[in-house]
Amino acid sequence: MAKKTESPVFIGIDLAWKASNPSGGAVLREGRLQVHTGRLGSNSEIVAFVAEHLPQRGGAVVAIDAPLCVPNQTGTRPCDAALSADWRRFHAGALPANRARLAEEGIVRGEALVNALVQGLRFAEAATIPRRSQARLVCEVFPHPAHISLFGLERILKYKRGAVADRRVEMARYQQLLRGLRKAAPPLKGTKKLLTEVNVGELRGRKLKEYEDTLDAITCAYVASYLWEYGPKMAVSYGSLAEGSILVPVVPWQHKA
Repeated sequence: MAKKTESPVFIGIDLAWKASNPSGGAVLREGRLQVHTGRLGSNSEIVAFVAEHLPQRGGAVVAIDAPLCVPNQTGTRPCDAALSADWRRFHAGALPANRARLAEEGIVRGEALVNALVQGLRFAEAATIPRRSQARLVCEVFPHPAHISLFGLERILKYKRGAVADRRVEMARYQQLLRGLRKAAPPLKGTKKLLTEVNVGELRGRKLKEYEDTLDAITCAYVASYLWEYGPKMAVSYGSLAEGSILVPVVPWQHKA
């Protein structure tokens, strides 16, 4: 008897550009948030986190917010330039990624993480996610334009910079918008405790940053599930695997516009 295929797993990683800073992680399965953290450390710890939640017989998409392929020594990648041209009016342009800026001892962290997932867990890096694929795929995503697309915003959520009081207001808005995805297609359920019982006004310093990283990781995991559910027709792929690529979801109202 053939072994039954398991439901796919969607993992979001908000990867710190430097290994000395913590990263966020989230796992989504069957429309429900399974695990979340803002305290992932080294690449080895992140690979172990991914491995722990993989199905033995089923697909997986790992969506990472960080440059995963950076061949250019200086300047910016074509994918960053193209994405910025489309999303700058929403304040959602990408920071220039190059090896001079990102590499530590010649190694770009995102590239090393992808290599570890490919070599150790049989993933393949992808510039598009085939609809309902049963493969193990890893891709680069970017929460800011994803938020604009998924939530229909006129500007990005400005929770990363500025006065702490303003950041908290935006993060509370972020909570509400993510919570609204519980009735979306695909859904994001299992978030009530995290998104309604955490008072961002009480978070300070490291705790506030950990919560921010956690929410971004959840966004990444949700984008992975969205890309898997709808396939390339509901996504924009900027760049290429050779020069770096970024995937942004396209919602139905955008698709019709």
